[in-house]
Amino acid sequence: MLERLQSVEDRYERLNELLSDPDVINDSNKLREYSKEQADLTETVQAYREYKEVTEQLTDAKTMLEDKLDDEMYEMVKMEIDELSERKEELEARLKILLLPKDPNDDKNVIIEVRGAAGGDEANLFAADLFKMYSRFAETQGWKVEVIEATPTELGGYKEVIFMINGDGAYSKMKYENGAHRVQRVPSTESGGRIHTSTATVAVLPEAEEVEVDIHEKDIRVDTFASSGPGGQSVNTTMSAVRLTHMPTGIVVSCQDEKSQIKNKEKAMKVLRARIYDKFQQEAEAEYAENRKSAVGTGDRSERIRTYNFPQSRVTDHRIGLTLQKLEQILQGKLDEIIDALIVEEQAEMMKKAEE
Repeated sequence: MLERLQSVEDRYERLNELLSDPDVINDSNKLREYSKEQADLTETVQAYREYKEVTEQLTDAKTMLEDKLDDEMYEMVKMEIDELSERKEELEARLKILLLPKDPNDDKNVIIEVRGAAGGDEANLFAADLFKMYSRFAETQGWKVEVIEATPTELGGYKEVIFMINGDGAYSKMKYENGAHRVQRVPSTESGGRIHTSTATVAVLPEAEEVEVDIHEKDIRVDTFASSGPGGQSVNTTMSAVRLTHMPTGIVVSCQDEKSQIKNKEKAMKVLRARIYDKFQQEAEAEYAENRKSAVGTGDRSERIRTYNFPQSRVTDHRIGLTLQKLEQILQGKLDEIIDALIVEEQAEMMKKAEE
Protein backbone atom coordinates (compact mmCIF):
# COMPACT_ATOMS: atom_id res chain seq x y z
CA MET A 1 0.00 0.00 0.00
CA LEU A 2 2.80 2.42 0.91
CA GLU A 3 4.47 1.90 -2.47
CA ARG A 4 1.24 2.75 -4.25
CA LEU A 5 0.78 5.84 -2.09
CA GLN A 6 4.31 7.01 -2.81
CA SER A 7 3.73 6.62 -6.55
CA VAL A 8 0.52 8.67 -6.21
CA GLU A 9 2.46 11.44 -4.43
CA ASP A 10 5.22 11.32 -7.08
CA ARG A 11 2.60 11.69 -9.83
CA TYR A 12 1.02 14.60 -7.93
CA GLU A 13 4.39 16.40 -7.79
CA ARG A 14 4.96 15.72 -11.48
CA LEU A 15 1.56 17.22 -12.27
CA ASN A 16 2.57 20.35 -10.32
CA GLU A 17 5.54 20.70 -12.65
CA LEU A 18 3.47 20.05 -15.77
CA LEU A 19 0.86 22.64 -14.77
CA SER A 20 3.63 25.25 -14.61
CA ASP A 21 4.97 24.30 -18.05
CA PRO A 22 4.22 27.01 -20.67
CA ASP A 23 3.48 24.35 -23.32
CA VAL A 24 0.77 22.85 -21.09
CA ILE A 25 -0.62 26.26 -20.09
CA ASN A 26 -1.10 27.08 -23.77
CA ASP A 27 -2.82 23.75 -24.49
CA SER A 28 -6.36 23.99 -23.05
CA ASN A 29 -7.03 20.23 -23.42
CA LYS A 30 -3.86 19.19 -21.57
CA LEU A 31 -4.36 21.90 -18.95
CA ARG A 32 -7.89 20.65 -18.25
CA GLU A 33 -6.78 16.99 -18.24
CA TYR A 34 -3.84 17.55 -15.84
CA SER A 35 -5.83 19.88 -13.57
CA LYS A 36 -8.59 17.27 -13.18
CA GLU A 37 -6.07 14.48 -12.54
CA GLN A 38 -4.35 16.57 -9.87
CA ALA A 39 -7.68 17.46 -8.24
CA ASP A 40 -8.59 13.74 -8.13
CA LEU A 41 -5.29 12.92 -6.35
CA THR A 42 -5.35 15.82 -3.84
CA GLU A 43 -7.35 14.11 -1.07
CA THR A 44 -5.21 10.95 -1.23
CA VAL A 45 -1.94 12.92 -1.19
CA GLN A 46 -3.05 15.07 1.76
CA ALA A 47 -4.05 11.97 3.75
CA TYR A 48 -0.78 10.22 2.87
CA ARG A 49 1.30 13.21 3.94
CA GLU A 50 -0.52 13.37 7.26
CA TYR A 51 0.00 9.60 7.64
CA LYS A 52 3.77 10.02 7.13
CA GLU A 53 3.86 12.89 9.62
CA VAL A 54 1.91 10.95 12.25
CA THR A 55 4.12 7.87 11.73
CA GLU A 56 7.25 9.98 12.24
CA GLN A 57 5.83 11.59 15.40
CA LEU A 58 4.88 8.15 16.72
CA THR A 59 8.43 6.83 16.15
CA ASP A 60 9.89 9.86 17.98
CA ALA A 61 7.48 9.45 20.89
CA LYS A 62 8.33 5.73 21.26
CA THR A 63 12.05 6.62 21.22
CA MET A 64 11.44 9.08 24.06
CA LEU A 65 10.09 6.27 26.23
CA GLU A 66 13.54 4.65 26.11
CA ASP A 67 15.00 7.66 27.94
CA LYS A 68 14.80 8.09 31.67
CA LEU A 69 11.64 10.13 32.26
CA ASP A 70 9.89 11.20 35.42
CA ASP A 71 6.43 9.75 36.03
CA GLU A 72 4.57 12.84 34.81
CA MET A 73 6.52 13.07 31.55
CA TYR A 74 6.22 9.30 31.02
CA GLU A 75 2.41 9.51 31.27
CA MET A 76 2.30 12.48 28.88
CA VAL A 77 4.37 10.63 26.26
CA LYS A 78 2.30 7.47 26.75
CA MET A 79 -0.90 9.49 26.17
CA GLU A 80 0.59 11.03 23.03
CA ILE A 81 1.50 7.55 21.70
CA ASP A 82 -2.07 6.34 22.27
CA GLU A 83 -3.51 9.36 20.42
CA LEU A 84 -1.04 9.06 17.52
CA SER A 85 -1.62 5.29 17.24
CA GLU A 86 -5.37 5.85 17.01
CA ARG A 87 -4.94 8.56 14.36
CA LYS A 88 -2.57 6.32 12.38
CA GLU A 89 -5.18 3.53 12.30
CA GLU A 90 -7.86 6.00 11.15
CA LEU A 91 -5.62 7.24 8.34
CA GLU A 92 -4.72 3.70 7.26
CA ALA A 93 -8.42 2.82 6.95
CA ARG A 94 -9.13 6.02 5.03
CA LEU A 95 -6.18 5.50 2.67
CA LYS A 96 -7.34 1.97 1.86
CA ILE A 97 -10.68 3.42 0.72
CA LEU A 98 -9.01 6.25 -1.22
CA LEU A 99 -6.90 3.70 -3.14
CA LEU A 100 -9.96 1.73 -4.28
CA PRO A 101 -10.65 1.98 -8.04
CA LYS A 102 -12.82 5.00 -8.74
CA ASP A 103 -15.80 4.86 -11.07
CA PRO A 104 -14.73 7.06 -14.02
CA ASN A 105 -18.29 8.39 -14.27
CA ASP A 106 -18.57 9.54 -10.64
CA ASP A 107 -17.87 13.23 -11.30
CA LYS A 108 -20.38 13.49 -14.14
CA ASN A 109 -23.81 15.04 -14.40
CA VAL A 110 -26.65 12.53 -14.72
CA ILE A 111 -29.69 11.98 -16.87
CA ILE A 112 -32.46 10.20 -14.96
CA GLU A 113 -35.44 8.50 -16.57
CA VAL A 114 -38.39 7.68 -14.28
CA ARG A 115 -41.30 5.67 -15.68
CA GLY A 116 -44.51 4.34 -14.20
CA ALA A 117 -44.45 0.53 -14.56
CA ALA A 118 -46.88 -1.99 -13.03
CA GLY A 119 -49.96 -0.44 -11.44
CA GLY A 120 -51.55 1.91 -13.97
CA ASP A 121 -52.46 5.38 -12.64
CA GLU A 122 -51.00 4.60 -9.23
CA ALA A 123 -47.62 3.69 -10.79
CA ASN A 124 -47.63 7.00 -12.69
CA LEU A 125 -48.43 8.93 -9.49
CA PHE A 126 -45.55 7.13 -7.76
CA ALA A 127 -43.25 8.11 -10.64
CA ALA A 128 -44.17 11.75 -9.90
CA ASP A 129 -43.36 11.19 -6.20
CA LEU A 130 -39.91 9.84 -7.13
CA PHE A 131 -39.26 12.81 -9.43
CA LYS A 132 -40.13 15.22 -6.59
CA MET A 133 -37.94 13.23 -4.18
CA TYR A 134 -34.92 13.44 -6.48
CA SER A 135 -35.53 17.13 -7.21
CA ARG A 136 -35.56 17.92 -3.49
CA PHE A 137 -32.46 15.82 -2.86
CA ALA A 138 -30.69 17.67 -5.68
CA GLU A 139 -31.61 20.98 -4.00
CA THR A 140 -29.98 19.88 -0.74
CA GLN A 141 -26.78 19.04 -2.67
CA GLY A 142 -26.71 22.38 -4.48
CA TRP A 143 -27.38 20.71 -7.84
CA LYS A 144 -29.55 22.01 -10.69
CA VAL A 145 -32.47 20.01 -12.12
CA GLU A 146 -33.52 20.46 -15.75
CA VAL A 147 -36.54 18.63 -17.23
CA ILE A 148 -35.81 17.26 -20.70
CA GLU A 149 -39.02 15.38 -21.51
CA ALA A 150 -42.18 14.61 -19.54
CA THR A 151 -45.43 12.78 -20.29
CA PRO A 152 -47.84 13.88 -17.55
CA THR A 153 -51.18 12.21 -16.80
CA GLU A 154 -54.48 13.91 -16.02
CA LEU A 155 -54.29 12.77 -12.37
CA GLY A 156 -50.93 14.52 -11.80
CA GLY A 157 -48.61 11.60 -12.37
CA TYR A 158 -46.03 10.86 -15.05
CA LYS A 159 -45.98 8.02 -17.53
CA GLU A 160 -42.40 9.13 -18.06
CA VAL A 161 -40.21 12.00 -16.91
CA ILE A 162 -36.63 12.48 -18.10
CA PHE A 163 -34.48 15.09 -16.39
CA MET A 164 -30.88 16.10 -16.01
CA ILE A 165 -29.09 16.82 -12.73
CA ASN A 166 -26.08 19.12 -13.09
CA GLY A 167 -23.66 19.14 -10.17
CA ASP A 168 -20.30 17.96 -8.88
CA GLY A 169 -20.36 14.24 -8.20
CA ALA A 170 -24.03 13.84 -9.14
CA TYR A 171 -23.50 10.38 -10.65
CA SER A 172 -21.46 9.18 -7.64
CA LYS A 173 -24.62 9.39 -5.50
CA MET A 174 -27.50 9.05 -7.93
CA LYS A 175 -26.20 5.82 -9.54
CA TYR A 176 -27.53 3.87 -6.55
CA GLU A 177 -31.13 4.77 -7.57
CA ASN A 178 -30.90 2.65 -10.72
CA GLY A 179 -33.55 -0.09 -10.63
CA ALA A 180 -37.21 -0.84 -9.87
CA HIS A 181 -38.86 0.97 -6.95
CA ARG A 182 -41.99 -0.49 -5.35
CA VAL A 183 -44.72 1.37 -3.44
CA GLN A 184 -47.36 -0.13 -1.13
CA ARG A 185 -50.24 2.21 -0.25
CA VAL A 186 -53.95 2.89 -0.57
CA PRO A 187 -54.36 4.80 -3.86
CA SER A 188 -56.10 8.18 -3.70
CA THR A 189 -58.42 6.84 -6.44
CA GLU A 190 -59.36 3.75 -4.37
CA SER A 191 -62.57 4.14 -2.35
CA GLY A 192 -62.40 0.67 -0.76
CA GLY A 193 -59.24 1.41 1.19
CA ARG A 194 -57.31 -1.58 -0.14
CA ILE A 195 -53.50 -1.46 -0.22
CA HIS A 196 -52.10 -1.66 -3.74
CA THR A 197 -48.57 -2.53 -4.82
CA SER A 198 -47.21 -0.58 -7.79
CA THR A 199 -43.79 -0.05 -9.32
CA ALA A 200 -41.81 2.59 -11.16
CA THR A 201 -38.45 2.13 -12.85
CA VAL A 202 -35.50 4.48 -12.56
CA ALA A 203 -32.64 4.55 -15.08
CA VAL A 204 -29.59 6.64 -14.14
CA LEU A 205 -27.24 7.49 -17.02
CA PRO A 206 -23.98 9.44 -16.75
CA GLU A 207 -23.88 12.39 -19.14
CA ALA A 208 -21.57 11.50 -22.00
CA GLU A 209 -19.18 14.01 -23.54
CA GLU A 210 -18.97 14.32 -27.31
CA VAL A 211 -15.45 12.89 -27.25
CA GLU A 212 -16.72 9.73 -25.50
CA VAL A 213 -19.47 8.92 -28.00
CA ASP A 214 -18.86 9.40 -31.70
CA ILE A 215 -22.25 10.12 -33.29
CA HIS A 216 -22.38 10.88 -37.02
CA GLU A 217 -25.07 13.22 -38.36
CA LYS A 218 -25.80 10.77 -41.21
CA ASP A 219 -26.77 8.14 -38.60
CA ILE A 220 -29.50 10.32 -37.06
CA ARG A 221 -33.01 10.80 -38.43
CA VAL A 222 -34.62 14.03 -37.18
CA ASP A 223 -38.43 14.35 -37.08
CA THR A 224 -40.29 17.45 -35.89
CA PHE A 225 -43.87 17.67 -34.63
CA ALA A 226 -46.17 19.87 -32.57
CA SER A 227 -45.76 19.35 -28.83
CA SER A 228 -48.69 17.87 -26.92
CA GLY A 229 -50.01 17.81 -23.35
CA PRO A 230 -51.83 15.20 -21.23
CA GLY A 231 -54.16 13.05 -23.31
CA GLY A 232 -52.36 13.95 -26.52
CA GLN A 233 -53.98 17.33 -27.13
CA SER A 234 -51.83 19.81 -29.06
CA VAL A 235 -50.51 22.63 -26.86
CA ASN A 236 -48.98 24.69 -29.67
CA THR A 237 -49.15 24.85 -33.43
CA THR A 238 -45.41 25.26 -34.11
CA MET A 239 -43.31 22.22 -34.97
CA SER A 240 -41.00 22.73 -31.99
CA ALA A 241 -40.91 19.16 -30.66
CA VAL A 242 -38.05 16.98 -31.89
CA ARG A 243 -37.62 13.22 -32.23
CA LEU A 244 -34.14 11.80 -32.87
CA THR A 245 -33.62 8.23 -34.08
CA HIS A 246 -30.11 6.76 -34.01
CA MET A 247 -30.25 4.35 -36.93
CA PRO A 248 -27.37 1.96 -35.95
CA THR A 249 -28.77 1.24 -32.46
CA GLY A 250 -32.48 2.00 -32.95
CA ILE A 251 -32.44 4.33 -29.92
CA VAL A 252 -35.21 6.98 -30.12
CA VAL A 253 -35.33 10.19 -28.06
CA SER A 254 -38.04 12.88 -28.07
CA CYS A 255 -38.03 16.32 -26.48
CA GLN A 256 -40.81 18.91 -26.43
CA ASP A 257 -40.14 20.72 -23.16
CA GLU A 258 -38.80 23.91 -24.78
CA LYS A 259 -40.63 26.25 -27.18
CA SER A 260 -37.53 26.37 -29.38
CA GLN A 261 -36.86 23.52 -31.80
CA ILE A 262 -33.10 24.16 -31.51
CA LYS A 263 -33.17 23.87 -27.69
CA ASN A 264 -35.27 20.72 -27.87
CA LYS A 265 -32.78 19.19 -30.29
CA GLU A 266 -29.86 20.09 -27.98
CA LYS A 267 -31.59 18.44 -25.01
CA ALA A 268 -32.54 15.38 -27.05
CA MET A 269 -28.92 15.01 -28.20
CA LYS A 270 -27.74 14.94 -24.57
CA VAL A 271 -30.13 12.08 -23.80
CA LEU A 272 -29.26 10.25 -27.03
CA ARG A 273 -25.53 10.51 -26.31
CA ALA A 274 -26.05 9.26 -22.73
CA ARG A 275 -28.19 6.30 -23.86
CA ILE A 276 -25.68 5.24 -26.53
CA TYR A 277 -22.82 5.55 -24.01
CA ASP A 278 -24.85 3.52 -21.50
CA LYS A 279 -25.60 0.84 -24.12
CA PHE A 280 -21.90 0.39 -24.93
CA GLN A 281 -21.01 0.45 -21.22
CA GLN A 282 -23.64 -2.18 -20.38
CA GLU A 283 -22.35 -4.42 -23.17
CA ALA A 284 -18.77 -4.08 -21.94
CA GLU A 285 -19.77 -4.74 -18.32
CA ALA A 286 -21.71 -7.86 -19.33
CA GLU A 287 -18.32 -9.48 -19.92
CA TYR A 288 -17.56 -8.97 -16.24
CA ALA A 289 -20.84 -10.28 -14.88
CA GLU A 290 -19.36 -11.50 -11.59
CA ASN A 291 -17.86 -8.11 -10.76
CA ARG A 292 -21.06 -6.38 -11.72
CA LYS A 293 -23.19 -8.63 -9.54
CA SER A 294 -21.19 -7.70 -6.46
CA ALA A 295 -21.41 -3.95 -7.08
CA VAL A 296 -24.23 -2.37 -5.07
CA GLY A 297 -24.71 0.55 -7.43
CA THR A 298 -25.23 -1.27 -10.71
CA GLY A 299 -27.38 -4.09 -11.93
CA ASP A 300 -30.45 -5.03 -13.89
CA ARG A 301 -32.95 -2.18 -14.01
CA SER A 302 -35.79 -4.66 -13.63
CA GLU A 303 -34.38 -5.71 -10.24
CA ARG A 304 -36.45 -4.43 -7.29
CA ILE A 305 -34.12 -2.33 -5.18
CA ARG A 306 -36.40 -0.52 -2.72
CA THR A 307 -39.91 -0.64 -1.21
CA TYR A 308 -41.84 2.37 0.11
CA ASN A 309 -44.52 1.12 2.53
CA PHE A 310 -46.99 3.90 3.42
CA PRO A 311 -49.15 2.11 6.05
CA GLN A 312 -46.05 1.46 8.18
CA SER A 313 -44.16 4.62 7.12
CA ARG A 314 -41.27 2.33 6.19
CA VAL A 315 -38.63 2.34 3.46
CA THR A 316 -36.55 -0.79 2.84
CA ASP A 317 -33.52 -1.01 0.57
CA HIS A 318 -33.35 -4.68 -0.39
CA ARG A 319 -29.74 -4.66 -1.58
CA ILE A 320 -28.32 -4.10 1.89
CA GLY A 321 -31.33 -5.02 4.06
CA LEU A 322 -31.65 -1.46 5.41
CA THR A 323 -35.07 -0.48 6.81
CA LEU A 324 -35.88 3.05 7.98
CA GLN A 325 -39.12 4.26 9.58
CA LYS A 326 -38.69 7.62 7.83
CA LEU A 327 -40.86 7.44 4.74
CA GLU A 328 -42.03 11.08 4.80
CA GLN A 329 -38.51 12.46 5.30
CA ILE A 330 -37.12 10.28 2.50
CA LEU A 331 -39.86 11.36 0.07
CA GLN A 332 -38.93 14.95 0.99
CA GLY A 333 -35.48 14.25 -0.45
CA LYS A 334 -33.58 13.19 2.66
CA LEU A 335 -31.77 10.32 0.95
CA ASP A 336 -28.34 10.77 2.55
CA GLU A 337 -28.72 7.99 5.12
CA ILE A 338 -29.62 5.41 2.45
CA ILE A 339 -27.01 6.54 -0.09
CA ASP A 340 -24.23 6.74 2.53
CA ALA A 341 -25.03 3.17 3.67
CA LEU A 342 -24.92 1.94 0.05
CA ILE A 343 -21.55 3.65 -0.52
CA VAL A 344 -20.08 2.06 2.64
CA GLU A 345 -21.39 -1.37 1.60
CA GLU A 346 -19.91 -1.07 -1.88
CA GLN A 347 -16.54 0.08 -0.49
CA ALA A 348 -16.53 -2.89 1.90
CA GLU A 349 -17.22 -5.27 -1.01
CA MET A 350 -14.41 -3.71 -3.06
CA MET A 351 -11.94 -3.93 -0.16
CA LYS A 352 -12.86 -7.56 0.40
CA LYS A 353 -12.19 -8.35 -3.28
CA ALA A 354 -8.91 -6.40 -3.19
CA GLU A 355 -7.70 -8.51 -0.24
CA GLU A 356 -8.59 -11.86 -1.87
